[in-house]
Amino acid sequence: MADPTTDFVAMLTLEPQGPDVWVGAGPRYPWGGLYGGQIVAQALRAASHSVEPQYRVHSLHAYFIRRGDHTEPVRYEVDRVRNGRSFVTRTVTARQAIGVILSMSVSFQVDEDAPEVQAAEIPEHVPAPDSLSQDSWSSMFDRATVPTDDLVGRARGWLRVRADLGDDPTLNACGLAYLSDDYPTDAVVALRPDRPGPDTPPDQHPFVAFSLDHAIWFHRPLRADEWHLTAMVCHGIISSRGLTVGHVFTEAGVHVATVAQEVLLRRRRPD
Repeated sequence: MADPTTDFVAMLTLEPQGPDVWVGAGPRYPWGGLYGGQIVAQALRAASHSVEPQYRVHSLHAYFIRRGDHTEPVRYEVDRVRNGRSFVTRTVTARQAIGVILSMSVSFQVDEDAPEVQAAEIPEHVPAPDSLSQDSWSSMFDRATVPTDDLVGRARGWLRVRADLGDDPTLNACGLAYLSDDYPTDAVVALRPDRPGPDTPPDQHPFVAFSLDHAIWFHRPLRADEWHLTAMVCHGIISSRGLTVGHVFTEAGVHVATVAQEVLLRRRRPD
């Protein structure tokens, strides 16, 4: 068994702790605590263990309740809300000693033979990931940010998981879920009129951010270990909450997912 603090597949290999209960662990992240994308990805993995393989995840909606503690494992409790012929629904409650840290609903569907139409388009003139500098803050994934200094309220970047995820559709969906919590905050910061300049060192960043709620719609199968562009836009800020919506594309411009997140962004208080 690989180390779940350094190996993505090991982090998504949850330990059973009774009927529909799973336990997972992860690394300590640069800011301390847990990364929201990890909790969402592990919760999705836990939910998938209660679903027959012909059902594919098509959406999830999560609320972050409390900040996670990296020094202890996370317990994922799955509730089988509904089993239908076309759709099944699950809720997942993630707990630590402090209490509930995440509540999530997940819906799965059997693929249907129906017309397929794509209206979303990948932004024009986006540099290829290999032509950009790498700026990942984690050993779990590669990251290449697209400069958007002239685009207010927007953040774009290429992401891919550093692991061989194979053809498992659920594991790849979990990979996208892990990555999807990264760029929304950047879009909110980019809309703030008092945002820092692009050369501001990370330790002098004036804001502190928290993910409040998170949603993903999975449109098409994907390989999360291949480059995908996340293109986020922040639609507005009120009461320190910024709402972001973004599209996820393959390098060929195929729209594989849509992400929405509300971010709490506050100025740091003096120590």
